[in-house]
Amino acid sequence: MINQDLKKLLKDCNSRYSLVVGTAKRAREIQDEAIAREEHIDVKTVSLAIEDILDGKYVVEEPDELKSK
Repeated sequence: MINQDLKKLLKDCNSRYSLVVGTAKRAREIQDEAIAREEHIDVKTVSLAIEDILDGKYVVEEPDELKSK
């Protein structure tokens, strides 16, 4: 399990909920891509999704109502 600094993960997000939903969506994309390529992933997809968010490879989109806060 990864214990990343929450402040780093939330730097571009206004809510934890958005971060959780975005992480879950990215993890599902990673899983689906691996299935399409018929690959086996040894690392948990949520860990890979968090790394993508931290590296800036994936940006969590938020509704306009949350962006203005």
